[in-house]
Amino acid sequence: MKLLVLLSRFPYPLDKGDKLRAYHQLRYLAERHEICLFALSDEEVTAEADAAVRPLCRGGLTVHRLHKPGIAANMARALATGRPLQVGYFYDVQAQRKVDELLRTFRPDHVYCQLIRMAEYLRPHAGTVPMTLDYMDVFSAGMARRATQAPLWQRPVFALEARRLTAYEAEAFAWFRHHTIISDQDRQLIQHPRRNDIRVVLNGIDTENFQPMPEVAKEYDVLFCGNMSYHPNVDAAVFLAEEIMPLVRAQHPGARLLVAGTTPAPRVLALASAHVEVSGWVPDIRAAYASARVFVAPMRVGTGLQNKLLEAMAMQLPCVTTPLANNALGGTDGQELRVAESAAALARVVSELLADPASASALARRGQAFVKARYTWAGATAQLEALFG
Repeated sequence: MKLLVLLSRFPYPLDKGDKLRAYHQLRYLAERHEICLFALSDEEVTAEADAAVRPLCRGGLTVHRLHKPGIAANMARALATGRPLQVGYFYDVQAQRKVDELLRTFRPDHVYCQLIRMAEYLRPHAGTVPMTLDYMDVFSAGMARRATQAPLWQRPVFALEARRLTAYEAEAFAWFRHHTIISDQDRQLIQHPRRNDIRVVLNGIDTENFQPMPEVAKEYDVLFCGNMSYHPNVDAAVFLAEEIMPLVRAQHPGARLLVAGTTPAPRVLALASAHVEVSGWVPDIRAAYASARVFVAPMRVGTGLQNKLLEAMAMQLPCVTTPLANNALGGTDGQELRVAESAAALARVVSELLADPASASALARRGQAFVKARYTWAGATAQLEALFG
């Protein structure tokens, strides 16, 4: 099958959730299909990144570079015309021409579009070729949550964006033959009468890459990692460092926290102290996982499945998270991980794990078995592939 794939970011390096999902899906789909990839990028694609992706694209690889002046103009146009800013940021007229040309010359049997922000490029082609949209997660719900927590002067902006995204997510539904999403929790947030027709396609975990590294010394008691410019991760890091860890240190005075991940926002950088290390980008995130005793993902906003939890569990770390994140993961509290919501409750379970290494280790082993059994890229991508016909 000839498959045209549209991505809003070049899918390498694997430092963001959408890139991780896209890369591994491409890796498995390329074994059986001729893929033509069209990807936007707001930064230069390195030779290393190109070398990782190009072999997967027998049908061709096109990268369209977005530049800041054009992005600003496109967002202003979106604001004026009623489109979500999330769509405006990634929509470019010259990129539209390239997509149109690829559809004309490559003549795909199916088009796979990742994320609602890329759907606009396919609006003119609705009904002309079979297409699948991967919502992945629900941007409107994330914006609505941000509107309740942002500073007062920002709340109207986020509320407006949430309303526009809600309408756009429903409108775009009709342009595609099939639809996928990362969890049932997210599926129920799509405001469309046929939302239950959306197929849940989970993420996977590369368990050959993410596995225990017992040779690495445990330098930190607690770890949180991710893209540290992404608002839900920024919020979680601040919550962990400022509200949870002081309570943990009341029981474990020397407890140290590592916050690891690319492009830390100023609020994250400001967390650095004698008890908190902010590493920024690390060349191998597995080293960060291996250096910690407990992984904590105290997510309060955001949607989708937390890849960081899959990775930590695969590396046999005892994990603590919130109901918001676990609803997508589907773990059982006390069996594969620990689940709590308030700062006091999260601090209590972290302290318990630090005080009882044997119980923590048993929890970690059960967590690893859980993700190995449930989250495989081969199985997840087979579900996606079945939709292509």
